[in-house]
Amino acid sequence: MLIDTHCHLNFNAIKDDADEVILRTLKEGIKMIIVGTQYDTSLRAINYAKKYDGVYAAIGLHPVHLKNQKIKEKIGKEEIEFLSRAEKFDEKKYEELAKIKEVVAIGEVGLDYPNDTSEEFKALQKEVFLKQIHLAKKINKPIIIHNRNALKDILEILESEFSNWRNGEKLNGVSHFFSGTFEEAQKLFNLGFLVSFTGVITFAPEYEFLIQKLPLDKIMVETDSPYVSPVPHRGERNEPLNVKFIAQKIADIKGISLKEVENQTTLNAKKLFNI
Repeated sequence: MLIDTHCHLNFNAIKDDADEVILRTLKEGIKMIIVGTQYDTSLRAINYAKKYDGVYAAIGLHPVHLKNQKIKEKIGKEEIEFLSRAEKFDEKKYEELAKIKEVVAIGEVGLDYPNDTSEEFKALQKEVFLKQIHLAKKINKPIIIHNRNALKDILEILESEFSNWRNGEKLNGVSHFFSGTFEEAQKLFNLGFLVSFTGVITFAPEYEFLIQKLPLDKIMVETDSPYVSPVPHRGERNEPLNVKFIAQKIADIKGISLKEVENQTTLNAKKLFNI
């Protein structure tokens, strides 16, 4: 069994056949966590999780959706551009969602710094990130962290929060689509976080040294569907069924069996997300 710990079957690119994608994935013994990025996609994730055993939801407000902006994405060979509408974080509404039993995490949340990011927008992102961290602590659920050129700031925020924990508060989670260094991974581990890898590792050899060094009990696997399809499906729309190729690549890099990777990454996910 495997768990795809991060997919977006709640996005428009998969909305027309999401049920078919889910069913063929579950048939292969692969479970999944569908991750929200706004209120509406969070709600959609919950609805899928309520509909299918083996499907779970995460809810949160992604930093790119804090202002109106044009976003370009590549899904398979297709380039897509859309207008992201600004959403103000409503803690009460998100807390109501977070208490639904199918919700296993707050995410994806974090910081996103393209090269032209203003200091004002960075400050807004940090403010909303902190609010969602506090929500996760309040309801005792892990967070799923998004990072784009911002891991230094993310680590500073997490370390500051860690030093301020009291009264039994705790915070853990995962840095999704991890692309940092071994040293940065160690800092996350020390704070109680895991890292997860996508299909990028199947075609980007620079990940191999890092994966060799990282302990298997700190790693999870994800597809980030519908993005970044792994070999042998590059250039196609991604889906959770492809998580098996990511697990196989980790097994190959570490020189261990696929079954060992399946068992340990699944155990890691079950423990982190309490599933």
